[in-house]
Amino acid sequence: MTANPLTATDRCDRCGAQAYVRVTMGSGSELFFCAHHAREYDSKLRELAASIQDESERLVDTVATAGAEER
Repeated sequence: MTANPLTATDRCDRCGAQAYVRVTMGSGSELFFCAHHAREYDSKLRELAASIQDESERLVDTVATAGAEER
């Protein structure tokens, strides 16, 4: 089963920034993290999570697109 894409309304549970990572625990509960906090807690999350949906590559796409628009 593929999870729904993350949107701008999904916010990091740690700092409130836009979430790019969804962590689903074995109980079915979900945690959301910005790319920064997902990297910070990566090793522990991998130990505990049932699944991790990482869309942080979208940040690279956003930066590349923004740079092209400025030219």
